[in-house]
Amino acid sequence: MEKHSGSVGRNPHELYYLRMQRSREKMERGMMEEQQQLAQSKRRLRVCVATCNRADYSKLAPIMFGIKSHPDEFELEVVVLGSHLIDDYGNTFRMIEQDDFDIGSKLHTIVRGEDEAAMVESVGLALVKLPDVLQRLRPDILVVHGDRFDALALATAAALMNIRILHLEGGEVSGTIDDSIRHAISKLAHYHACCTRSAEQHLIAMCEDHSRILLAGCPSYDKLLSAHHREDYMDIIKSWIGDKVQERDYIVALQHPVTTDIQNSIKIYGLMLDALLSFNKKTLILFPNIDAGSKEMVRVMRKKGIERHPNFRAVKHVPFEQFIQLVCHAGCMIGNSSCGVREAGAFGTPVINLGTRQTGRETGENVLHVRDADTQNKIHHALKLQFGKRYPCSKIYGDGSAVPRILKFLRTIDLDKPLQKTFCFPPVKDHISQDIDHILETQSALAVDLGGTNLRVAIVCMRGKIVKKYTQPNPKTYEARIQLILQMCKEAMLDAVRLNCRILGVGVSTGGRVNPQEGVVLHSTKLIQEWSSVDLRTPISDALHLPVWVDNDGNCAALAERKFGHGKGVENFVTIITGTGIGGGIIQHNELVHGSTFCAAELGHIVVSFDGPECMCGSRGCIEAFASGMALQREAKRLHDEDVLKVEGMDMKLVEPVTAVHLINAARLGNSKAEAVLNTASTALGVGIVNILHMINPSLVILSGVLASHYQAPVQHVISQRALSSTQGIKVVTSDLEEPALLGAASMVLDYTTRRIY
Repeated sequence: MEKHSGSVGRNPHELYYLRMQRSREKMERGMMEEQQQLAQSKRRLRVCVATCNRADYSKLAPIMFGIKSHPDEFELEVVVLGSHLIDDYGNTFRMIEQDDFDIGSKLHTIVRGEDEAAMVESVGLALVKLPDVLQRLRPDILVVHGDRFDALALATAAALMNIRILHLEGGEVSGTIDDSIRHAISKLAHYHACCTRSAEQHLIAMCEDHSRILLAGCPSYDKLLSAHHREDYMDIIKSWIGDKVQERDYIVALQHPVTTDIQNSIKIYGLMLDALLSFNKKTLILFPNIDAGSKEMVRVMRKKGIERHPNFRAVKHVPFEQFIQLVCHAGCMIGNSSCGVREAGAFGTPVINLGTRQTGRETGENVLHVRDADTQNKIHHALKLQFGKRYPCSKIYGDGSAVPRILKFLRTIDLDKPLQKTFCFPPVKDHISQDIDHILETQSALAVDLGGTNLRVAIVCMRGKIVKKYTQPNPKTYEARIQLILQMCKEAMLDAVRLNCRILGVGVSTGGRVNPQEGVVLHSTKLIQEWSSVDLRTPISDALHLPVWVDNDGNCAALAERKFGHGKGVENFVTIITGTGIGGGIIQHNELVHGSTFCAAELGHIVVSFDGPECMCGSRGCIEAFASGMALQREAKRLHDEDVLKVEGMDMKLVEPVTAVHLINAARLGNSKAEAVLNTASTALGVGIVNILHMINPSLVILSGVLASHYQAPVQHVISQRALSSTQGIKVVTSDLEEPALLGAASMVLDYTTRRIY
């Protein structure tokens, strides 16, 4: 009988070792399978970034560098299509290669013609070519940017091929066909990385899943905020514009066609070129993009001889790192590029936005809109208003940390979850009205008032209510004063969160002569020490990451009246502060007058007597030397020293310091000498105001400050006696505002952050 193979005939020891070996092999097989499953679950995320033109590459490149720097987590594939591959637009795919990215596919998708039909045909051609590329690359996720027709083709192809889509910069509003394309891409996309809180809210309103929306900021800000402080910026500027050009003495122009209004956009382009020719400044002009109408715009440019004109340099493309320097140090940027309303704000570069292409975009104070750019003169006037100015930096679109947020977001994507999108439709509710006061109070400003004695900070809401106020003695040294300002502002910002107030910026009211364009105190009053040639904007803005406005306390009082007081709705008026000193502000045609050297409203130093008392400014006979609180205190002390101040019924303690209040009380109780002093002060102030009426002819005079109620009637009488008949009817009123300096400082913030449209 034959023996069977296997365990038959084996001794117990052999059987034991055989079982152990099989058990070990089984365990090893299980561990290997487990490791394979783990490795599969932790495999690199295959990310395909598709770029269509020079503009979207500036936003996508920082993300591409971020992905490339994490090769253990991500596998990067790059697809290039659209105008990148066209010679007339600079063959900009080369800059992608220069950045050391391997381009996996180059797709020629543009049908030339630069009209509406060519755009449609280009989308169709892209849809024909993309499936083969996406099938070969098989990405886990496709990153698409913005609102171009090429991007719509990419999103459509990926969605139909069940490829996840991450859409950058969705939810924004610009006002042209781009809006429709952008929102269409958002509806196709599975994930969103948006730039602003408003864009995030728009996406939520479009029923996108909130858990799949990342408020990242604009990726280009990561590069521009870190790279625009370059030492060689003048070399870059000169290489593009010429050796003789100076910083802030040239213009960057970039105008694209509006596909929903092509003929008008071509007309505006011609008017812009005419205005630039007459403005006579060095100008770097970039060719328009490939949208319908661009060919006609280039014809207009060539017909006007722009490419041969000595003031102009016409280029098809500038590398983004160099373009940052050119925009940052320009005297002005003009056109309708999104760069003007987005990136330029980070530098405070003045921008003139022409036409309707960026209607609806969130903008900083630096943007002046010329919606109806129908004449050369209108554009030329805008250039005169904006050229050479500098504005507070705006970080509406990013803080320089977008890429780390996006990479972190990509890591959270679970490829095992269902691909099918779900929409978050809001429940149907009854109409609930919202109180307007609540809306107004949520938008607030931090107001800072630097007085000779106290330093005050307040949270002020949109309707002028002081939500909370903080007061400290004003330190005597610059360092201590700046430190206390920052400390009080930070405390107020923490309280603002608890009080449901969104701080939009910081307004500073201070004594002395102020350059509000630069945020610099040029010369201070003698009451505030170590306060001349002081840059207030930079340290406060850097510490709080908020825009900062600075102006003289008299000007702030006028602004407060314009927004919250008697000056509301009055086109021309003057505010005069009657306190320790005499100051004020002038509003002409609804605008504050600063003057060529920022001393237009030094009303206290109008001379009303050749041989009057000496003023703190060094002159004699100024209004302030007669009518200020310090002048009245000086006269009160003189009468007290002569022992003719105190009268019967007047309560005055021996140790009490003599002030203007004692003089006023003495006059009220019939002291003839005190009455004479007040009469002289009132007359001096009245004569000064008569001079103001004759010079600028306001329709209203507002007296503010602690002495206003004592001066109102006498000043009105002086006007009726001494002014020309045409100005005798102008009313003098006392302010109803308790804190004009703080409210005026707040109004600078509230007016500019809710920017008016021209």
